[in-house]
Order: sequence, then structure tokens, then C-alpha cells
Amino acid sequence: MRVSVFTEPHRGADYDDQLRFARLVEETGFEGFLRADHYRAMGDEPALPGPTDAWLTLAALARETSRIRLGTLVTSATFRLPGPLAVMVAQVDRMSGGRVELGIGAGWYEREHTAYGIPFPPVAERFDRLAEQLEIVTGLWRTPADETYSFTGEHYRLVDAPALPKPVQQPGPPVIVGGRGPKRTPELAARYADEFNMPFKSVAETAAAYERVREACDRTGRDASGRAPLTLSAGIVVAIGRTDAEAQRRAAPLHVTSALPPEDPVVGSPAQLVDRIGEFAAIGATRVHLRLIDFDDLDHLELIAAEVLPRLDGPR
Repeated sequence: MRVSVFTEPHRGADYDDQLRFARLVEETGFEGFLRADHYRAMGDEPALPGPTDAWLTLAALARETSRIRLGTLVTSATFRLPGPLAVMVAQVDRMSGGRVELGIGAGWYEREHTAYGIPFPPVAERFDRLAEQLEIVTGLWRTPADETYSFTGEHYRLVDAPALPKPVQQPGPPVIVGGRGPKRTPELAARYADEFNMPFKSVAETAAAYERVREACDRTGRDASGRAPLTLSAGIVVAIGRTDAEAQRRAAPLHVTSALPPEDPVVGSPAQLVDRIGEFAAIGATRVHLRLIDFDDLDHLELIAAEVLPRLDGPR
């Protein structure tokens, strides 16, 4: 089981907080450090000192870490144009020596869009834009270095793009598509992604989502095309402790009202987290992203590294 850590800097974390956390993620043996791509908190708290841009942060972390995977869960397709996004991710991949992953979604949190003047079209258009962005970004990365790339869609048009710089990873950094959507999300994952992620839901809900994705892979001919099988991953909200009181203290932020949909956290002992990861493995997951809330709670990270990682099979 591959185990990465997922963080939410929009809750209140500056770059130094993220650097300290990412370095400990690397030192304690996790596979990767992934972060959300949001420009404001989900509730009414001020979340000081304010937002940090996901890709600007990851570019800096690329130069200050050496082993861990780095990426987003997930970049909003509403935030950046696809051509510049492809350049940005490819550059960070080069800066990291080939350790970047692009998680990308349609965008959903209207409040952060209105706060910063970002257009927020209806959901169907957001998914249409996401589909075109996936085609463009992966197309730019795949284009040979001595050729150009053009694309004409409903929302974007590229003419003779140099398709540079090229990422270190070929044909490009792994693409993660995820979410709870029952129709378009599985299709987009089957067509474009290297990984499908089901975020923070129960094992039963995740199993149903995996089945929809498998069916989409069959419909699109992905498995017959010779492409690598789609990695299935699960997000898990984590609040564990050596005692129940410690676990409940870490779980307290989960009870604060926010815009997030209902989740299925693991609150309890390290053994309970090991069991939950085993349940996800049983339905086909080969990777988990553990969502840790408090950047100052380095002990939480160290506890998982010491009491959970050694009890899991496979590379981390």
C-alpha cells in the first residue's frame, strides 16, 4: 500500500509551516506530500495568515525535498488556463527531478471564486472545461519536442504551441482525477487519468465508485488499449492518538461547520487506521492519502509513521 499525506493549507498555514511538514513527511517514510488547491477556508474562520498558491508552494518544495512525491488534490480547472498550467506543472516536475503529480478537478467552491474574482460557470460547463483541459495538458506533454500542438474546442483554442518545457516524467506527470460524481468523473478518469481517487467516504461508497470507474474503463476501451491499469486510491480523514482523549482532541476540528460534504473519518487508535486501510485494500485500492489537519501537530505525523506504516505491506 502506497501512503501519502494530504494537507489543507487554506485552513491556515504559511510556506514555512508546509515546508516543515513536508520535510517530516519525507524523513518519516511516507511516499508523498499532496495539498489542496483552495484560496480560502471552508468556514468563517479567518485562517490566518491567508491562502498560499498550490503550484507556487510546490515549486519551492520541489527544491527543498529530494524523495517524496509532490502534487495537488486537486487543482481547480477554473483557476488556470490549460496551456500555462501545462507549462507550470512541467516546470515543477523538472525542478523536482520528476516527482510531481497533477490532481485536477472541475472546481466546486463558489465562495472562493467570488471572493477573488474568478469566473464560476455552471457545473456542466465546468466539466466541459475540465475535459478540454485534460486533453490539452496531456496533449502538450505528449507532443514531441520538435513538433507543435494545436487544439480547437468549445472553450479553448491553441495554435502551434511549442509544447515546451517537457516534464521529466514521460509521457507526463501522473494525472489524478477523483470525486463522487457518478457519470462524467468516471469517464474522465478512464480516458485521461493515471489514478482515480475517491475522497474521504466510506468503504462501501468507495467500492461503488471504483466499480463505476471499472465500467468506464471497459466502455472506453482503456484496458484493451495497452495503457497501464488505473490506480485506485482512497482519501482518509485521520485523527488518531495513543489514547481516546488524544484522538478526540485531534478530531475536534472535524465538528466545525464548513462547506465540505459529509466524510467518514478514522478517529481512534493506530490499529483502527491500519484496519481501515486494509478494508480499502480489499476493494482494490493500492494507494491512500491520509488527510491531516493541523500543521503544528507533528506528533500526529510521527505517530502514524511509527505505528501504522510498519504494519502495512508494500512500498510507501
